[in-house]
Amino acid sequence: QVQLVESGGGSVQPGGSLKLSCVASGYTSTDYCMAWFRQAPGKEREGIAAIEDDGTITYGDSVKGRFSLSKDHAKNTLYLQMDSLKPEDTDIYYCASDSYVDSAKILIPYEYNYWGQGIQVTVSS
Repeated sequence: QVQLVESGGGSVQPGGSLKLSCVASGYTSTDYCMAWFRQAPGKEREGIAAIEDDGTITYGDSVKGRFSLSKDHAKNTLYLQMDSLKPEDTDIYYCASDSYVDSAKILIPYEYNYWGQGIQVTVSS
């Protein structure tokens, strides 16, 4: 059973930074896809960044140049470094994973079967 556990959320002022972590367990290999999504109440879940099983990283347009995705394979941990945060980045952030996701659908939430519990990120002065 695959499990994902997120950490690192919180509150920060505009222009500040936060780093989210997601630890994956239950996979029998290191080749799997992981991604971060976010969702505000009443809105659709938005794909932020994803890493494919071959290491290819894709970012959503709203975070390009501000957020950076990385993965520590030895620790089965996905990181999301968020810089230059804006009030509109306030959301619940979710980690997602699956053994394989097509490159063309890497930021589509319905392609993932495993999800973390979500973690709040608030950007406010």
